[in-house]
Amino acid sequence: MEEALEIKASIRGNKVFLFGDKKSVSKAEKFIREFYLINSSGYSINPEDIKFALKALEDSGTKAAASPNKPAASQKETHPSSLKELNIPVASKKKFIVPRSEAQKRYIEAIKQYDMVIGIGPAGTGKTYLAMAMAINALLNKQVSRIILARPAVEAGEKLGFLPGDLYEKINPYLRPLYDALFDMMENEKAYQLIEKGIIEIAPLAFMRGRTLNDSFIILDEAQNTTSEQMKMYLTRLGFNSKTVITGDITQIDLPYGKTSGLVEAAKILKNIKEVSLVYFSEKDVVRHKLVQEIIKAYDIFEKSRNDRQ
Repeated sequence: MEEALEIKASIRGNKVFLFGDKKSVSKAEKFIREFYLINSSGYSINPEDIKFALKALEDSGTKAAASPNKPAASQKETHPSSLKELNIPVASKKKFIVPRSEAQKRYIEAIKQYDMVIGIGPAGTGKTYLAMAMAINALLNKQVSRIILARPAVEAGEKLGFLPGDLYEKINPYLRPLYDALFDMMENEKAYQLIEKGIIEIAPLAFMRGRTLNDSFIILDEAQNTTSEQMKMYLTRLGFNSKTVITGDITQIDLPYGKTSGLVEAAKILKNIKEVSLVYFSEKDVVRHKLVQEIIKAYDIFEKSRNDRQ
């Protein structure tokens, strides 16, 4: 907050002391009071929520400085209270799930508006997490009767055959990230009950063959590792009153050399269909540790340099 608002702050006991010019101190005081009210109402605030609100505050200040002649209405400040407005309600009442960048906001709006959304971008941009939140919200609001989460079980450097156990035990590690996101938004017991009843289904993509999925919210994760045939099979599973979100990172394809990624191909084939929305993310949308942003940027520069040399 000190950095974003150019003030000094110190804490003594249960008091916060703010030092700086009057406008910045007033802004900081309002910022703290709003976060305190949100926290008091039972919501658990994490550092990412604070970073998001501060970044939005900085961005709105930058835009206002760049266009001083625009009317005040167009220079609307972002406050912590806007977290509540953007929040996607899920089973965990104490968790804020909000879009933390412009691309994430477009993504959420696209999921609300379209029956098929393709989200493409680097790891950590919230593609799967936000889709999962929207799926749980749709289930709670009885917009759909079940959630289906699918992933291609593609080997990334290790052979499936080397893993212990039967087929389910071999493929389970590939599905683990979907379980992690689910349990982060829902009480474990509640989630397991819904899985046992078949209301939430987590399965490898191969299990989708031959099915028609009605009244469902379907998420296909890691779609960059689908083949052309698998992607076509998946896209034609969509039934009545169903939505699908397809996510992937086209810089991390684990398919054998020479195999075309179904996601890359689908993005080209479907781009002119009005009922399909494509949302692209960049390293600016990464909501993990800030180091992840720098790593993605460094790899992009390295790969561009290598391609130029080739």
